[in-house]
Amino acid sequence: MKEKNMKLLRISIIHVFLVIAVVISVFPFFWMITGATNASVDITKGTMKLGKALKDNWSNLQSSANILQISWNTIKTTVIYTILSILICSMAGYGFEKYRSKGKNIVYAMFLLSMMIPFSAQMIPLFKMAAKGNMLDSHIAIILPTLAMPFLVFFFRQSFQSYPNELIEAARVDGANEFVIFFQLVFMPMKSTFAAAAIYAFMKQWNNYLWPLIVIQSNEKKTFSLLLSSLASAYYVDYGQLMLAIVFATLPIIIVFLTMQKQFVEGIVGSSK
Repeated sequence: MKEKNMKLLRISIIHVFLVIAVVISVFPFFWMITGATNASVDITKGTMKLGKALKDNWSNLQSSANILQISWNTIKTTVIYTILSILICSMAGYGFEKYRSKGKNIVYAMFLLSMMIPFSAQMIPLFKMAAKGNMLDSHIAIILPTLAMPFLVFFFRQSFQSYPNELIEAARVDGANEFVIFFQLVFMPMKSTFAAAAIYAFMKQWNNYLWPLIVIQSNEKKTFSLLLSSLASAYYVDYGQLMLAIVFATLPIIIVFLTMQKQFVEGIVGSSK
């Protein structure tokens, strides 16, 4: 009886901590939603209920920025970046794992060491390269420099270790070329791995701030991260329209993650095996 009570107590404590963790995690989203419907003065007072200023906040936000254009800029750069990054990093990880070469591990180790270099140390060389290539104030400058992410190359190589080499050798014997093997034989069984990598790349680019701040100079090319920064650093911060802009910037990430949550977990678990 005593052991049963102790087990019940442990379960109760665990559930209490889980409830507290959920409340702490959900509270910022609740505050964001309620803030988008309240006026700035009400938000500063700490109002935690739905208000009636949503229409005014939307009008103020539209007058401050072209939301449709900024949404299109962010979606375009993020989708293109995600597709190209997944393609490049997956093929690199596949090559490092499945092809034989004497200097392969040395190159791979040097590639992983680049993760230790902070981006602040790379900004000036990247900016000079973008300037020489006439890419400043363009979305190409946002997308191109960070397509080959060392973490994703590492992630894909770890995942490809579990893929049997016998299937690849059998396909080669049957006359299939390397692109057919990769896109038809390897890609389909590892869709969860690609989904997990896609979520990571999507979120990284969607929230990208420092590099776009450096290379983007016109309002017509701005993304959501730059819009939020400009709204938050204004002389007078209208928290109502800022909260509404945060809602628009956050919803796509939530939708992408929730729709691909199962594949994300399967991909991460599969990579760690």
